[in-house]
Amino acid sequence: MKPLFTRNIDNKGRLVRGLGALVLLIGAGFGFKVSVWLGLGLLSAGVFVGFEALRGWCVMRACGIKTRL
Repeated sequence: MKPLFTRNIDNKGRLVRGLGALVLLIGAGFGFKVSVWLGLGLLSAGVFVGFEALRGWCVMRACGIKTRL
């Protein structure tokens, strides 16, 4: 069994996830103006995707789903 959070994406995938996290966090800033729940949802998604980018780990790949990046 592999250790938890073992790297499973390359630098290209990390860059895409990092940019996605940035977009989600910016969206959270605008989302809080509309609804607290929308802002919290976008904020939590942005933090999680940012964690994936920094760690080099993808939850979908860890579950066995093949992604293009």
